[in-house]
Amino acid sequence: MAALHQLNFEKPLYELEERLLKLEAQQDPTPAEKEIMRRMRVELTQMTRERYANLDPWQIVQVSRHPDRPQTPDYIELVFDEFVELHGDKSFGDDRAIVTGFARLADRKVMFVGHQKGRNLRERNECCYGCAHPEGYRKAMQKMEMASRYGLPIICLIDTPGAYPGVGAEERGQAYNIAVNLRDMSTLEVPIVCVVIGEGGSGGALGIGIGDHVAVLEYAYYSVISPEGCAGILWKSAQHAPKAAKALKFTSRDLLSLGVVDEVIPEPLGGAHRDHFKMAATLKGRLVEALQNLEPLPVNDLLERRYQKFRRLGMFYENGPVNS
Repeated sequence: MAALHQLNFEKPLYELEERLLKLEAQQDPTPAEKEIMRRMRVELTQMTRERYANLDPWQIVQVSRHPDRPQTPDYIELVFDEFVELHGDKSFGDDRAIVTGFARLADRKVMFVGHQKGRNLRERNECCYGCAHPEGYRKAMQKMEMASRYGLPIICLIDTPGAYPGVGAEERGQAYNIAVNLRDMSTLEVPIVCVVIGEGGSGGALGIGIGDHVAVLEYAYYSVISPEGCAGILWKSAQHAPKAAKALKFTSRDLLSLGVVDEVIPEPLGGAHRDHFKMAATLKGRLVEALQNLEPLPVNDLLERRYQKFRRLGMFYENGPVNS
């Protein structure tokens, strides 16, 4: 049966997979049919590996936004053994675009913070498609400060096109609250691990993205602006989004080579949307490993390391003036 959501470049894969499923559904296949099925499985694996090894930046954006891609609630269920949600910012309201709470990761207690996009229309409207308001960033910061007081490591999962751009959000101090988070996260005296699981858009992502270990899933992106937003500014049309995606250098490979992230976490063959359980198991292992590496560090070393990590971003060299 064909998948409900198919990206254009995935259609040949699903067509071959559907033909294979029809053959496998036959009862008592002949030796010749078994050999055909074996060859088709090999071909499907090779084709999938080749397609995903050569995705262009715009195709990676499409994968990061795939409707079937695992989201924060999926990882809460599959990665953490326990989760108790914490609500509200003690000031304005409870922003559903950011979910926070106590969680248990393997044998350790942690504070969890993550963006939430929603699966159906009702959930997406409640969560504003993962675009948080000021109260969401206040809620996140309050819970992270609580974690620091009790010595709990912090896990942040990032998946947002950007902070909510509405008038109300600006009136309530959207930029100010994100800036406060950048400042205060840099001083928390506990390990912080941040992972971009889908979209990492602008200050909306960075508002919960100041960590000691920053990772990105293989087919996620992390950028100062969405490709559509960049295309609208530079070329006055979102139709140029593929060109903008290439220019922004925001794929996992680019981010690692530029030193923006510390690690690229591999996804299952064909992307995380193909196998939620395998992706969750891989992510859990990398989170545990990251915390094991960070927890032995003295607090002063942890804070200095975190500070220098973000100070190094965007460094460049200048040549002297060119003689005419």
